[in-house]
Amino acid sequence: QVQLVESGGGLVQAGGSLRLSCAASGRTFSSYVMGWFRQAPGKEREFVAAISRYGGSTYAESVKGRFTISRDNAKNTVYLQMNSLKPEDTAVYYCAAVRTLSTTSRAYDYWGQGTQVTVSS
Repeated sequence: QVQLVESGGGLVQAGGSLRLSCAASGRTFSSYVMGWFRQAPGKEREFVAAISRYGGSTYAESVKGRFTISRDNAKNTVYLQMNSLKPEDTAVYYCAAVRTLSTTSRAYDYWGQGTQVTVSS
């Protein structure tokens, strides 16, 4: 069982930056692939980024070059650094855990409660 708690969301102007954190419980954090997803009002949840147990990462095209995912296995934490934010990045951001790398939300076993990110124009 893995429990995930996100933090770091907020209101920011377009062009600004935010760093999201996701703290995980349990001693098996390092064995999980960690992902970030987001869901805007009226839209389906979409993949943002994922990082493997060894640090390899993959991104959605819409955030490549602007967002960076990282993890600190010693702290049981995964991060999402978001730069050059746009109004269309506004959404609830969720972190999630899965055993095998996937960009599909259905594949993920554990989810946090989400943190709101709002980007004003």
